[in-house]
Amino acid sequence: MHKPNAIGWFDLYVDDMDRATAFYETVLQRRLAPIGDPTGETVMNSFPADMGTYGAGGALVRSPHSRPGPGGTLIYFSVEDCAVEAGRVAAAGGRLLRPKFSIGEFGWVALCADTEGNLFGLSSMR
Repeated sequence: MHKPNAIGWFDLYVDDMDRATAFYETVLQRRLAPIGDPTGETVMNSFPADMGTYGAGGALVRSPHSRPGPGGTLIYFSVEDCAVEAGRVAAAGGRLLRPKFSIGEFGWVALCADTEGNLFGLSSMR
């Protein structure tokens, strides 16, 4: 039987959807798309995803039931060269916390904070 990866989706909580969307579109050079919420309580903008391939999809989420900010979860965005996207972070309003560094055979990562205070990583094989 096929077992799925542990992560199937992520929500990245935000207060200012327009600001957060502009930040991630600038840093990742990818367009986010609004997705519907059947409860009517949240506003969601989804990162591009192919749910049939490796990895997880996810969305920026503004909800009265959640708050953004640093915490116990860190997501990593897969990119071609994390130094390139890391170089866009400050100009987009975020903070580069740790520039590109090696994680051995698993490639390279950079650690950042977005405009909402969320911590995130950028991960690449080069």
